[in-house]
Amino acid sequence: MSSLSKKITFITGASSGIGKACAEAFAKKGSNLILLARRKEKVAEVAKELGKKYGVKIIYFQADVRDYKQVKKIISSLPQEWKKINILINNAGLARGFSKVYEGEISHWEEMIDTNVKGLLYITREVLPHMINNGSGHVINIGSTAGHEVYVNGNIYCATKFAVNALTQSIRLDVLDKNIKVSTVDPGMVETEFSLVRFSGDREKAKNVYKGLKPLSAADVANAILFCAAQPPHVNIGEIIITPSAQASSTNVYRR
Repeated sequence: MSSLSKKITFITGASSGIGKACAEAFAKKGSNLILLARRKEKVAEVAKELGKKYGVKIIYFQADVRDYKQVKKIISSLPQEWKKINILINNAGLARGFSKVYEGEISHWEEMIDTNVKGLLYITREVLPHMINNGSGHVINIGSTAGHEVYVNGNIYCATKFAVNALTQSIRLDVLDKNIKVSTVDPGMVETEFSLVRFSGDREKAKNVYKGLKPLSAADVANAILFCAAQPPHVNIGEIIITPSAQASSTNVYRR
């Protein structure tokens, strides 16, 4: 039996991309799921499909992690048995826009900061007390190579992912005596809806980001997250940086 069997895994941004891939990877291992996403129809489809396929229990919610009142209401109203959250995967995040700071759209900045930083904090703030009460838990934040080095026109997005990196380390210190693990998985180029969102639906621009190389898939990243979660109780994987073999850094990519 898998070490994740019957555990409860809470995943944000679960309707597509890395979040959806995590839902499948953890369901396959027998984990029960709490799924949260902004798109109700899509997250409902994911829940229905995985519940039928793997026979695990799944509940889902439509919510925007930027809305603290909504986040607090959902988590506080969970049935008692669902408050025994074992694993939290803070996956919800996005990049919006690609420009110099002096040309940036303020609305893009606010959306990234509110989602990538404040949203992660809101979810973590409400879930951690339950983990502490339960005597164990594991917080896995999805960062980025952009949280380790900046790149041209990445400014605010990079800043939010640097913040995720700092928050991961800070949370780890805060819960060191609480039997709670804290990890970050930081991918490079992953072909999901990420670039499509960044370029406001421009499919040609999004496609060009991955031209000439094989990027990571959402499933590749989910496997790394699963690896963190599946370690024995005494082992904490603090950080995984995962990139395509053709990517050495944010700005060094080999294209054929």
